[in-house]
Amino acid sequence: MKATRAMEMLEKAKVPYQLLNYESDGFTPATEAAAKLAIPPELMFKTLIVRGERRGVVLALIPGNGTLSLRKLAQQMGDKRAEMVDASEITRLTGYVKGGVSPLGGKRAYPVFLERTSLGQQYIAVSAGVRGLALRLAPADLARATNATLADLLE
Repeated sequence: MKATRAMEMLEKAKVPYQLLNYESDGFTPATEAAAKLAIPPELMFKTLIVRGERRGVVLALIPGNGTLSLRKLAQQMGDKRAEMVDASEITRLTGYVKGGVSPLGGKRAYPVFLERTSLGQQYIAVSAGVRGLALRLAPADLARATNATLADLLE
């Protein structure tokens, strides 16, 4: 199997990870991916693409069973408002498809905001950049690799 850009980025940074794969015919919600991987849904993090009125596009990483608070994210971004990017813009902005957006190795290096409760976990899983493939790694390693801002992002 050919390495994804996300995997290449972790290897270049010498960040240890484990590759996890699951059956996927298309978009798979994070909770469903977690079930297929037999991991708790709070450990399968989804990458959401959000746009602030002044800051622009950012990536928000939250547990698969969580709900993003746009109000809290906007505060962290220094914006008054933030909104989810329309699904039709995902590939153009990130180079990834919906259900395969990784916080690593995207078309552009957008600012990353990582739910702070992730640091209480031994590991989390994020998309490897294609549907059906995830990366299992330590949250602190992911935060370093993405230069993430740790924040309370959940409703």
